[in-house]
Amino acid sequence: MPSSRPVIASLSSGASPGGPREPPRYAELHVTSNFSFLRGASHPEELVRTAHALGYAGIAITDHATLAGIVRAHGAAKDVGIQLIVGATLTTIDGEALVVWAENRAGYANLCRLLSIGYGGIPAESGQEQRDSTAAASAMTEEEDDRGPVSCRLSRDMVAAHAAGLRAGVPLAAVEGDWRRLAAWREVFGERVCGLAEVALEGDDAARLERFARACRRARVDVVAAGDVRCHIRARLPLLDALTAVRHGGTIEEVRGRLLTNGERHLHDQATLLARFASLPGAVERSVEWAAACTFSLDELRYEYPDAVVPAGATAAGYLAETVWRGAAKRYPGGIPEKVHGLLAHELALVTELGYEAYFLTVFDIVRFARRRGILCQGRGSAANSAICYCLGITSVDPARMQVLFERFISRERREAPDIDIDFEHHRREEVIQYLYDTYGRSRAAMTAEVICYRLRSAVRDMGKALGLSLDRVARIAEVLDVGDRVDRLPERLAEAGLDPDSDTGRRLSALVGDLIGFPRHLGQHVGGMVMTRGDLCDLVPIQPATMAGRSIVQWDKDDLDELGILKVDCLALGMLTAIHRAFDEVEASGGPRLSLATVPAEDPAVYEMVSRADTVGVFQIESRAQMSMLPRLKPRCFYDLVIEVAIVRPGPIQGGMVHPYLRRRCGEEPVSYPNEAIQGVLENTLGVPLFQEQAMRLAVVAAGFTPGEADQLRRAMGAWRRPGVIDEFHRRLVEGMTSRGLAAEFAEQVFAQIRGFGEYGFPESHAASFALLVYVSAWLKCHHPAAFTAALLASQPMGFYAPAQLVRDVRKRGVGVLAVDVNASNWHARVCCQMRDAAEGMRPCPDKPQSLRKPQSLRKPQSLRKPQSLRLGLEQVHGLGVAEGERIEAARRDGLFGTVEDLARRARLGREALLSLARAGALASLGMDRRQAVWEALRDRERPGSQPLLDDLADDEDGETVELPATSAREEVIADYRTSGLSLEAHPLQFDRAGLARRGVVTTAEAHDAPEGRRVAVAGIVLSRQRPSTAHGIIFLSIEDETGAANVVVRPDVWQQAEALSRRAAAVVIEARVQRRGGVVHLLATRMEKLVSDDTAGEGEAGLPAGETLPRMSRDFC
Repeated sequence: MPSSRPVIASLSSGASPGGPREPPRYAELHVTSNFSFLRGASHPEELVRTAHALGYAGIAITDHATLAGIVRAHGAAKDVGIQLIVGATLTTIDGEALVVWAENRAGYANLCRLLSIGYGGIPAESGQEQRDSTAAASAMTEEEDDRGPVSCRLSRDMVAAHAAGLRAGVPLAAVEGDWRRLAAWREVFGERVCGLAEVALEGDDAARLERFARACRRARVDVVAAGDVRCHIRARLPLLDALTAVRHGGTIEEVRGRLLTNGERHLHDQATLLARFASLPGAVERSVEWAAACTFSLDELRYEYPDAVVPAGATAAGYLAETVWRGAAKRYPGGIPEKVHGLLAHELALVTELGYEAYFLTVFDIVRFARRRGILCQGRGSAANSAICYCLGITSVDPARMQVLFERFISRERREAPDIDIDFEHHRREEVIQYLYDTYGRSRAAMTAEVICYRLRSAVRDMGKALGLSLDRVARIAEVLDVGDRVDRLPERLAEAGLDPDSDTGRRLSALVGDLIGFPRHLGQHVGGMVMTRGDLCDLVPIQPATMAGRSIVQWDKDDLDELGILKVDCLALGMLTAIHRAFDEVEASGGPRLSLATVPAEDPAVYEMVSRADTVGVFQIESRAQMSMLPRLKPRCFYDLVIEVAIVRPGPIQGGMVHPYLRRRCGEEPVSYPNEAIQGVLENTLGVPLFQEQAMRLAVVAAGFTPGEADQLRRAMGAWRRPGVIDEFHRRLVEGMTSRGLAAEFAEQVFAQIRGFGEYGFPESHAASFALLVYVSAWLKCHHPAAFTAALLASQPMGFYAPAQLVRDVRKRGVGVLAVDVNASNWHARVCCQMRDAAEGMRPCPDKPQSLRKPQSLRKPQSLRKPQSLRLGLEQVHGLGVAEGERIEAARRDGLFGTVEDLARRARLGREALLSLARAGALASLGMDRRQAVWEALRDRERPGSQPLLDDLADDEDGETVELPATSAREEVIADYRTSGLSLEAHPLQFDRAGLARRGVVTTAEAHDAPEGRRVAVAGIVLSRQRPSTAHGIIFLSIEDETGAANVVVRPDVWQQAEALSRRAAAVVIEARVQRRGGVVHLLATRMEKLVSDDTAGEGEAGLPAGETLPRMSRDFC
C-alpha cells in the first residue's frame, strides 16, 4: 500500500490546523484520487487528511468508475474523524459526466451493481440493459472523454434502473447553459440531483456561473459548490500534467491542449471557497447539506459467507465435526493420539463459536474437488497450525509430530477471519478457479484485485517519456537501475546514463519520479485470492472482467478485504507441485511405482546425504546460493532439520542474529541452556534459539505474561515487516514482563532483539513444515529418479533459480544421458525414454543420421554412452515454437516418422516460422541434414503461405541441383544451440575461449574452488543468477558457470557500482576475486568485474567468446 505522507506542512494558504477552527461550511463533493488511474495526483489518504486539516465537514471520493480507493479513504476518515461520502464519477455512452453519491446501503449496492454492469463484470439485468451493454462494449476501445480512455460505459436507462438510494450531481462543464441536460437527469433522480458549480478560473467564470445558475433554476435543481479536485495540494500539478501525458500516450508538450489551464484543482481553505462562490449565495453551505444527506458508511457492510452444502437434515457444525473425526480416523489408523483428540475438540468448539464452519467446509470441498481431478494440492501458512485442517486433508503438518499453535490461525480474542492458503499445480489451478465460479456463480464469486503500483523503473519510464526524453535515453536510464535502488539513488543513475541530474530535465525527472513511486498504475489480479458471498457479491463491491479470459475481479485488494472483514480463499499456484506430479508420472511411465506425496519413502539417509552436500539444484526451497551455503554447515539428518533449514535462511532469523548461535550449538561449539523449564518447553527443538513466529508468541506468553490476544498482536507486528519500527512498540512490555518474572535483563534484551528480527520477515513453523515436505519429496526424486525429476522440472519452467541449461548440466553429471530435441522423437515436454516405455507408447526409434551429417567427431558422444534410461528434451525447448504446433507434430508422428521437411510441414501443418525455429534449433537432424541445410530447406519451400520468392530462387543453383553448404563449426553449433534453445548438449561456450582466457590469467571455476584461502584469482563464466537480499546491506551475490562447474561470487556495493552497467547486466563476465573458505563452502569475494568480450588473439576457429554479444542473457535475476 502507498505510504501516507504528511500533509499539514504543505497545506494551501489559509489553513490553520493548529489554531481555532471556523465552523465547517463546506464539504467537497467531487474529488478524483490517484485511484482513477492517471487522472488524479494524490492518494485518497492525503486528500482525506488535508480536508480534515482544512476544517471541511466532509469529503467525497468520486473516482472514475471505480471504488478501488474507497477503503483506504474510509480508514483515513475514521482515523481523523471526518465524514467520507462514498461516490463515483460515471460517463454515459453519450459522453455525459455524472457524479453519484450513496445516500444509504441500498444506494451503495446500486452503485456497485451499476459499475459491475458497466464493466461487464456481471450480466445486464434486462433486455434493454443488455442492448445498452452491447453498444457500450463496441465503444469501449474507441471512444474517449476529455480525461482519456474509459472502459465502463453506461446508458441513461441503466443509471435510471439503479438510481434508488443514490444522489447525483451534474458538473458545470457537462451542462454549460443547456438546462435540458439537467432536466433529463431530474427525471431520473427527482430532487436528488443537483448542479455542481465548479470554477475553472479561466477568465469567463462569472458568465459561466450565471448561465449555469439560470439553467439550474429552469431545471428546478439545487446549485451546489464543488471543486473538481485532482490533488490535495498545488505542488502536485506538475505530476498531474505528466500523468495526463502518460494517459494520452504523448509528451507534456504534445498534450498541452488537454492539460488544466491552471493549478487550482486542489483542496482550498473555506475562506477562499466562500469568496470564489460569492456570486452564488448558499452554494457553499449547500454542499454540507448534500453531504449530510449521504449517511452511508462502509461500516454498514455485513459480509456473509456462503452456506455450506451439507447432507439433508445435517447442520454445518455437525457435518464439519463428522467429517473431521472421520478424517482423523483415516490419518491415524492405529488410533487418534490423545494430544490430537484434545486439539480437535478445542478447535471444533472455537470454530463453531465463531461461526466459521461453512468456511472450513468450503475449503474441504475445494481440496476434495482437486484430488478427485488428480490435482496435487497442499495447504500452507498459518492453517498448518490447525489439527482440523490436517484431518480434513487440507494440510500435511501432523499435529502429533509437530508443535502447532491454533491461536496463530484462529483466536477468540482476535475474532479475525481465518485465512487458508492452498497451493495447486500451477498449470491446473485454473480448473479449481473455474470450479468455484461454477459452484457459486459469477455474481457471487470473483478474484481479489492487486493494485499494481509504480516502482522506480516504471516511474522513470513513464515520466521520462512524458518529459520528452527519447525512447533510447529512457531505456538507457531504466537499464542502469537496479531493483534495489531507491529514489535517492536516481541522480547518480541519471549521471551514469549520460543525463545531467542537475539539468532542468534531470531535476524535473527526479522530482516527478519521487512523487509518483507508490502511485497505483492499474488493477491487476491477485495471485489466487477468491471471494465468495451468500448474496450477490456485486452488492458489496464492484466486479469487473479480468484481463485473463474467464475471470473476474472485485475492485478491492486483499488489504481492503481484510479491513472490512471479508473472507477469501487463496488458491495459489506452485510450480514445484506441477513438477512433482509430472515426476511421479514419469516414474510410473518408465516402469516404476505409482507415487504420491504420502507414499514417498520417509527419512531416507541417501536423501539427507545428498542434501548435506548441497547437491540441490532444482530442489524446492533449498537450491539458492544462500541455502546451498547453509546446507553443509547444518547437515540435515531428519525431517525437522529440513523445517529449520527452510526457515533459517530468511531475513528474520538473519537480522535477529539467530543463525550463528543455532549453528554453533548444533555443532557443539556452544552450550545449550535455558533460564527455566517453561522457556525450555518453547525453545528445546531449536536449541534455545527462537527461529519461528510461533515460538516468539509462546515466549511472550510464558516469559513476559502476555495474553494469547496480546501475543497475536505481537505476531501482527512481526508480520508488518515492510513497516520498520512497528515491532519496537512492544519493547518495553516484553522486557518488563520478562524481568518481572525473574529473567535477566540481558536475556530479555536478547530475546527482544531476536523477535525484532522477525520484523524483516520470518517463517511460521507451520508454513516451514508444509514447505519442508515438498523439499523432502523433491530431493527424494532427484536422488532416486534424476531423469524423471529433471524432465519434470524442464516441463514446468519457468520456476526456481536455474535455467534449463543448468538443470541439464546437473543431471548429466549424475550419469543420465540427455538426447537432443528432434521432431521424430521429442514430445512437447521433456520425457524419460527407455526401451520399455518407447515400446508401450509405440515410439519407433529415430534413424541414425548419416556419418557425413553428424556433429563434429570431437563433440559427438558415442552411442555406447547412452544409458538404459535417458532424458529426451522436449519441443518446448525450441524458441519460437508454440504449444499448438508442438501438439500437431506429436499427433502427425503417430502415423509415422517424418521423412522430409515438406512431409513435416504438410502433415503437421507448420508454417515457415515454425519450420525455421525447428531448423535453427537443430531439431530436424533425423531428416538427414545438418542445421545449416535444414534452415535452407525451411526457406526454400514454395507451397507454404508467406514464402519468400527471392530466397526460393536462391535455394537451387542454375542447374537445379541442391546447393552444397559448408558444415557449421563446433563453435557455431554451440552458440546456435544457446540462441535457439537456451542450452547445448555438445559443449560449454567458454571452452572455445579457454586458451585465450588462460593467456589472460583467468582460471576455471574448478581451479578457483581448489585454491587456498586468500588466493587472488580471476574467473570467467556465464551468469546464472544475481541476488541482492534485503538483509545483505547492498551486497550482490552472483552465480557463474564455466565448462568445469559453477562458483558463488560475493560483490560488495562499491565493486558493483564501479562496474559499468553493461557489465552488471552482461550474459558473461570476468571477475577478479579473493578466495574465501568457510565450513567447507567456497566463495569468491569480487574486487573487480567486467563484461566478457571477444579475444582477437585466439587461434583460428576460436576467436574468443563473444558471449556478452551473441549469447542471450539467461540469468535468473533477483536484484
